[in-house]
Amino acid sequence: MKKIGVIILFQFLCIGLSAQLVDADLLKVKNRLDSILSFSTQLKLEVDISFINMPVKKAQMFYTKGKRVKFSSDDFVMLPKRGLDFSLNSLLEYSFITVDRGVEVRNGKTYKAINIIPTDKRADFSIATVLIDTKLKRVMETEINTKKDGTYLLTLQYNTEAKILPDKVTVNFEIEKIRIPINFMGKDTELDRKKMKAAGTKTGAIYLTMSNYQIKSVL
Repeated sequence: MKKIGVIILFQFLCIGLSAQLVDADLLKVKNRLDSILSFSTQLKLEVDISFINMPVKKAQMFYTKGKRVKFSSDDFVMLPKRGLDFSLNSLLEYSFITVDRGVEVRNGKTYKAINIIPTDKRADFSIATVLIDTKLKRVMETEINTKKDGTYLLTLQYNTEAKILPDKVTVNFEIEKIRIPINFMGKDTELDRKKMKAAGTKTGAIYLTMSNYQIKSVL
């Protein structure tokens, strides 16, 4: 019995030690993204929410390292905070640990799965699961369990293997868990209040398409 107890204790210690290390592949992705000093891109936004009928919105997005993302548009649009963070800054802003979760398959391709677990109470999420293309050093999918706004699932698509920033991002979420700024979605947006107030879980999706990237990088 003592021998079994020692083995179990050793296994727990090993798990604990492995979780304390920051995953090397995640750091490679972060270092590659950190090489970007600034970028701008044309942005197209579409929503798929049962009670909202909103035409396609367009804007221009600007990013400068160390600063918040900015955008300009002729029509003020709702932009999802989570969908715009291509840098991983919101997940790695405070101290954290990582856990290797093996691999997962998406569309016939295998990616490394990593849990990011914040150790600082200031972080606004409890856990995130990131799928990484270790060969191309980029994020393919991120599931973020926030403390107040439910769960977000981000799926990133790239037009070429050389791309470091995505050409399309799909953001899926539960409607009840987020605050939708209806008044800021444009005068041409129609809202079906009966569907909005109807019982049952509602889900939504936002589709972001980027084009004409202008990137300034140290690499």
